[in-house]
Amino acid sequence: MTTHIFYLALGSNLGDRHSNLLTALQQLQELVAITRISSIYETEPVGYLAQPRFLNLVCQGQTSLCAQELLQQAKAIEATLGRQATFHNGPRLIDIDILLYDDVKLQAEHLTIPHPRMHERAFVLIPLAEIAPELVEPVTGKTVTELLSTIAQQGVAKIAAAPMCH
Repeated sequence: MTTHIFYLALGSNLGDRHSNLLTALQQLQELVAITRISSIYETEPVGYLAQPRFLNLVCQGQTSLCAQELLQQAKAIEATLGRQATFHNGPRLIDIDILLYDDVKLQAEHLTIPHPRMHERAFVLIPLAEIAPELVEPVTGKTVTELLSTIAQQGVAKIAAAPMCH
């Protein structure tokens, strides 16, 4: 069985944000092996600004699921936790995005890997750099640290140590 390495970004800005992240991680760990988890960061919203601040983290994991199956499982966890469809960049109880999956470059109807906006988002790159600074993003060929050095980093503050992997 082939094992794939993936990176996910988790975010929440409604309800008990911290608990939402931990519950999503627990549910992910029932399906895949989570091997590293970043600290938790509080971040300013992007796009639609009239909403609460987010808590964000990034995790690394291993799975035998293909990328589309991983996406389906992530969306199922979001639904289980009560995520409601809103508007683009709107508030949400939980958001789980696939950032990277092996060295795959994929553009499908509901899934683009690497995540198409990760290279411009400090709330993704800062926690990703914490757990995988030398990871190479396959489209640009740059490391996470190199990508992070090209963007503004204000509005992202570490507020809690990394949750433990179970």
